[in-house]
Amino acid sequence: MDAKPSTFPALRTRKAPVLPESLSDPKALAMAIVEAAWSKNGYHTRIYDVRKLVDYTDLFVILTGRSDRHVSAVAEAIETGLKAKGALPAGVEGKKSSTWVLIDYGNVVVHVFEKTARDHYDLDKLWADAEVVEATEPTWVQDFARVENGEDW
Repeated sequence: MDAKPSTFPALRTRKAPVLPESLSDPKALAMAIVEAAWSKNGYHTRIYDVRKLVDYTDLFVILTGRSDRHVSAVAEAIETGLKAKGALPAGVEGKKSSTWVLIDYGNVVVHVFEKTARDHYDLDKLWADAEVVEATEPTWVQDFARVENGEDW
């Protein structure tokens, strides 16, 4: 019996991001990302160190925008701000709907959610076992978040 060997298509390799030496450290890259996001009032910032949980990235940065337009503006600020520093992502997903934009910088993956999408997908609960990296939002971002959450000044 002449059996033909099975052939499988080659696995697609992950495109590598372009990162300057100054942003090669995952924490430095994450801080540059959140600073760019904060310039457009991205809020509810969380950075998770997932190195002990997954093998495809080191950190997740999760941010919230109040609407699809706000999510789009925050994601654009991240891409533009990092491009000015010489960093280009490996990929960007979700720009059309802008309820959840994912930006892949290799060792840091960014999730920018619209409020209801963040509640729905609840990545914060999914990655609850990950170590949280400290990132204190500037006062103006904290004030913006309080207003968005309907809290009194």
